[in-house]
Amino acid sequence: MPFSALSRASCHAFGRGALLLGVSLLAHQAAAQTAASAPPAPPSPASGDQAGEPGQWTGWLKRDTLLGDAWGIRTKLGNYGINIGLTDANEVFGNVTGGMRKGWVGEGLTMLTVGLDTDKAFGWEGGKFNISAMNIRGRSLSQWYIGNLQTNSGIAATPTTRLWEIWFQQSFFNDKFDIRLGQQSIDQEFMTSEGSAYFLNTMMGWPMFPSANLYAGGPAYPLSSLGVRLRAKPGGGFTILGGVFQDNPPGGPFDDDGQLRGSTRWGGNFNLRTGALVIGEVQYAVNQPEDGQMDTPGTRRGLPGTYKLGFWYDSAGFPNQRYDAAGISLASPYSTGVANLQRPNFSFYGVVDQTVWQPADSSDPRAIGVFARAMGGPGNVNLISYSLNTGVTFKGFIPGRDDDVFGIGYGLANVSYGARGLDQDMRYFSGTPMPIRASESFVEVTYQAAVTPWWVVQPDFQYVWTPAGGVINPYNPAKRIGNAAIFGVRSTITF
Repeated sequence: MPFSALSRASCHAFGRGALLLGVSLLAHQAAAQTAASAPPAPPSPASGDQAGEPGQWTGWLKRDTLLGDAWGIRTKLGNYGINIGLTDANEVFGNVTGGMRKGWVGEGLTMLTVGLDTDKAFGWEGGKFNISAMNIRGRSLSQWYIGNLQTNSGIAATPTTRLWEIWFQQSFFNDKFDIRLGQQSIDQEFMTSEGSAYFLNTMMGWPMFPSANLYAGGPAYPLSSLGVRLRAKPGGGFTILGGVFQDNPPGGPFDDDGQLRGSTRWGGNFNLRTGALVIGEVQYAVNQPEDGQMDTPGTRRGLPGTYKLGFWYDSAGFPNQRYDAAGISLASPYSTGVANLQRPNFSFYGVVDQTVWQPADSSDPRAIGVFARAMGGPGNVNLISYSLNTGVTFKGFIPGRDDDVFGIGYGLANVSYGARGLDQDMRYFSGTPMPIRASESFVEVTYQAAVTPWWVVQPDFQYVWTPAGGVINPYNPAKRIGNAAIFGVRSTITF
């Protein structure tokens, strides 16, 4: 397959998952990712320098947000059920060797989120309303300088200012069950890994398999889709998630990520025409703090862990990677050149997050955790047949740096047998030597340093083997794209 066709996955894979940032004048604090983890709770108006303390800037280095109570605005709005947050992330990344060519880029993301507690606002118990918007700027190092599928930055995407999510959530039975309706980005709740969220590579947030194989990469950052999500907490550490979403956020053809098409540019394209994406997930959590697993003060009963099994099913037609409707290879001069559309597409996945070491004293924040996330699906209609993310994180191991996290991660994307078959056909019909794609992998070494509770600086290194599975370098057709060494740093400020 020509490199231009391959780069589809690169172009719309940036942006899924890694540091999702909450911003607003009327909003609760949204997630800080990387990768697409669930948003944390908004900071309490009473933390740090907040209401009742002398001066807006008293204690500003120790509070959760730079602006604190923002001259009393957060407290006043909070009294009416409105929570606010503002976060801005900026980063610089450079490719120093390999890839398509050497170079450096700068990228940024600012997100605005508005959250409303309907109970506080007007006495409607159990309701939450959320609306968020974002500004994306800069250019992608992976797209312009490397050519890899597992893109280096989880915030990189087509520059624009757009609406992101609009949803209403209602809980029932003392929060044992809730339903969410509206425009949603499913990387906020499905397929998430706590350990992988510390990393900056896109696939540590939203995995490679859906990024490469769903329409426009699926309803995940920076896109979203109309849908309904159900969640039940039956007890015993179990949580059950399920949802039905429109599978094609921009509404265009499969080979178009659609981020700049018409109303999709600003997030107003509520497409309902392509197909349904059905997704379900079962979670099991053990030894979680909220489960009351403490024995006595200063001791721990067990090591916390979370285990998830899930699937998704997409009813739309997906292009066969090798054949047209007549069963002729797309590389053949006798082919129409239009891939045969086949229904449906599906995947199974599993996620593990497990702490493997903590001191016996619960007041000691140090911890070592491991994570793994694997998923796969049919190789005839998918560019990637399976993907894997795994790694280890170390929290608080530098004295006095309790909130810092050091991590080493690994990612693998395996090119499907259908795409490899097309490569073989192209070699046969062209009569010239051409590479047969195999797999792409990367390793990431990162350090998340909490300079203050509201300012995180994260230096990062990534090394990529066989970008795009091994394809010709478009800037040097005599060679394949070389293994790439990437250096970068991200700065995130929560206002």
